[in-house]
This record gives sequence, C-alpha cells and structure tokens, in this order.
Amino acid sequence: MSINWVMLSPETNPPYTPLPNEQNLFKSSGKIAFEIKTPAHYPGRQQTFKITHNEGALYLSNQRLIYLPKQPTEHFKSFASHILSLHDSRVALPIFSANTWTALCQPAQGGGIPIPPSGVVELKFTFRDGGASDFDQRYAQIRERIQQVLEVSGDGQRAGTGALNTVNLQNVNLEDLPAYREESDGPLIPPTATAAQVQAQVQARSPVLQQQRDSGVSLDESRRQPRAVPDEPPPGYEEAQMAGVQDRLSSPRQ
Repeated sequence: MSINWVMLSPETNPPYTPLPNEQNLFKSSGKIAFEIKTPAHYPGRQQTFKITHNEGALYLSNQRLIYLPKQPTEHFKSFASHILSLHDSRVALPIFSANTWTALCQPAQGGGIPIPPSGVVELKFTFRDGGASDFDQRYAQIRERIQQVLEVSGDGQRAGTGALNTVNLQNVNLEDLPAYREESDGPLIPPTATAAQVQAQVQARSPVLQQQRDSGVSLDESRRQPRAVPDEPPPGYEEAQMAGVQDRLSSPRQ
C-alpha cells in the first residue's frame, strides 16, 4: 500500500499505467470520499497519520485497489494497495447517511505511509451517491479469484503479497466461478430429489433390496404382488385328519 506511487496516464482509460499482467475490472460511479489514518484504539505511542479527500474515482484491477482524487494536490495524487494487503473489510449501509466501506491495510515499506506498531492503518471510502454494496461484492470476487490462483500455483500458504510476483495474474477474472461442492463420505440426496431418486438411494444401501433388484424384482412389485395360495396341505395334515376320524369312531355313542 502506498501514496503517490501510481503512474498516472490521463489520456488513457483507465487513467493510470497498469502493472505487468494487470487488468482493470471495476470502476466506481459517483462521488467517493477517501480517508486513511493510523488506528486510534491501539495503545502506546505511535506516529499520527491521516489523509482525507472529498471526491475521487475508485478502481479495482486483478492486482490492486486504486483511488485517484478528482483534484489532486501536491501531497496526495494517488493511492494504491495490493488486494491481499487489505484485511477485515466491512460495508455499512445506513439509512440516513452515506454508505461506507472500511478495511485494515498493511503499508508497504517506503510507500509514503508510516508503518505503525500495529502494522496496519485504517482505510475508509464514503460513497456519497451509493454503490458500496456493488463495490464490496466485486472486491470479494476479485480477492477470492486471486486466492484461487495462488492455491493452484502452490503459493497459497505464503505470507504477504510476495507470492503475487511468482504467478501469472492475467488469469484472474470474474468469469466461471467454481460451483460449490459439498464433500461427504456417502452418497448425497439433493434437496429437490424425486421419490424415485430417494427410492434408488435406499435400495442401493439395503442388501435385501439389492438382492431383489438383482433378481429382477423391484421394490414396488414385491409390495404389490399378492401371496400365492398353497396347492398342498401343510406337513402332518393328513395324519391329524386320520387320528381325528379314529377317535370319533372308537368313542361310545351315548
């Protein structure tokens, strides 16, 4: 993160010279105020630092967040920060005042911003014409994409922004974000599964039903089929009948 280190190019769009493999992905609309300062709630002595500006343009590239004041001064011409140098971002959407977006930033050594003992400074953008939600959503998407590129390249565990120098950030874009996939040890039944799909899952988990399915008998057929009436008498039926007849014949008549 630095002050007055952006190479300005008023004749181009966007009006700054991009870094290698840098692509501009977002430009805010409306009036945006800028403020950067050392945190006031950290204990101990620290050098007080604060810069404010009433109006400017805010850009997001696949590498940096850039703020260009509408009327630059001798002491403030530009602000830039690597995306991965921003932390704990928050958006506030009050009803009776302007939207704000805040974050903690890690100053770069020699970037024109003193590094406090806490290691971070507070950054705040005030969106006087709205649009903080759109900016925050786009920022989150870009940051997620950068993290994905670093993880694929094997540099996801490296601290700071030094890992950005070893990967091609030209691949960072906002298209085709990977779909969410839930990991599980067993088969999943989607929330909108039909009755047939649920039945198939149950049959796959039951050994008895699996045996019926292998024999060609479905679960519904086994339930609907009536039980066949036996053609032969049960075992011992004839002996019991003969014994009953003999008892009746041998008993005396009254």
